[in-house]
Amino acid sequence: MKSQRAKAFAPASVANVAVGFDLLGFSAGFIGDTVSVEKISDQFVIIESKSGLDLKLSSDPLQNTAGAGLLQLIKDHELDHGFKVSIEKGIPLGSGLGGSAASAVASIVAANALLSQPLTKKEMLTYALIGESVASGSLHADNIAPSLYGGLTLATVESVHSKNEVNVVELPIPEDLWCVLIHPHIKVETKTARGLLKNEVPLAQHIAQSANLALAISGLYSNDFSLIAKSLKDLIIEPQRAHLIPGFFEIQRTAISHGALGCSISGAGPSIFALFEGQHLATEAETAMHTAALKHGPASGWVFAVKRDGARVLHI
Repeated sequence: MKSQRAKAFAPASVANVAVGFDLLGFSAGFIGDTVSVEKISDQFVIIESKSGLDLKLSSDPLQNTAGAGLLQLIKDHELDHGFKVSIEKGIPLGSGLGGSAASAVASIVAANALLSQPLTKKEMLTYALIGESVASGSLHADNIAPSLYGGLTLATVESVHSKNEVNVVELPIPEDLWCVLIHPHIKVETKTARGLLKNEVPLAQHIAQSANLALAISGLYSNDFSLIAKSLKDLIIEPQRAHLIPGFFEIQRTAISHGALGCSISGAGPSIFALFEGQHLATEAETAMHTAALKHGPASGWVFAVKRDGARVLHI
């Protein structure tokens, strides 16, 4: 007999990665969201409980990233049951660490463990994307893909015959690639941050940013840290959002002076990421970056290796 309940974990993520707005992202498996789902007889979704770092989540499944994808799953697959959902938030919302995406991914991964005909990973991503769009107001998979697949991903979303077609490429991760994350204790809403962006980009900027993206991906495939360091410069999005983050440029300069390959805004912010070759450099830089951040208010800092830690079922 198939189990009636399951629990899944989905990691935080760093999106955009400076040069890949709405395209690139990598998982940050040291924190994440946990979602438990249980089958119910009604073909509906009930948000039963919320715990952890953010209790202001909507109890309306249509307005909750962990519920919206499940509702569409029930409809599309004509399930004879629904789901009761409990959410444990390990990622603060509005942090730029993919909190809304992690909840969406964890709920789908948990529900999938209860299906008689499980979904493929790509199908799970499509339903998680529906949940993520509730928070972001748009369809982009740069947080969803690394949270589900783990590691560093390139994800695109396009409309094909009125359906969303998602393509995911799992990019190689150079050995000894480390990340420092600094999280100022303020909130930046994704919809607000997206609303600041201009609709037009000068041609010269577009060409330069496209070149940076191409060089970054080439550096990943060739395991060339010098190429990655030359490319991790956000010429388009960062200048429009940096003012949302107190002390951003000081923290960025500190990272670069301590050997960072690049440093920019994680997702919509306010978190800031920097990439390094080696743990030693990253650890020293985290101390200095955290000190710089604390001049402007409370902040947290972490150091972790970029690895292929994706979503997983914890219990069935």
